[in-house]
Amino acid sequence: MICVLVKIKVKESKQKQFEEIFINLSNEIRENEEGNIFYQVSRDKQNSLNYIIMENYKNIESIKKHSKSLHVKNAKKLFKDCFDGEPIIRHFDAL
Repeated sequence: MICVLVKIKVKESKQKQFEEIFINLSNEIRENEEGNIFYQVSRDKQNSLNYIIMENYKNIESIKKHSKSLHVKNAKKLFKDCFDGEPIIRHFDAL
């Protein structure tokens, strides 16, 4: 299993938009990606502009399919104006 951790900072004026897009994306991923085990976005309690996304996939092929999926491509276009800087993405091997 491979774990993906993403840190995102969102522009203050785009917070509601980001959350709405992400809720829809999360539902699409859960419904359509067989290789996805877990997908969750969480808001920082100390700074509500900071978010973390936790993802678990069966294997690297599942991550590749996720990245190429239509729902992810569409969400990336919508997210473009929401982010305050580039997301930080890290991959981990589950133990």
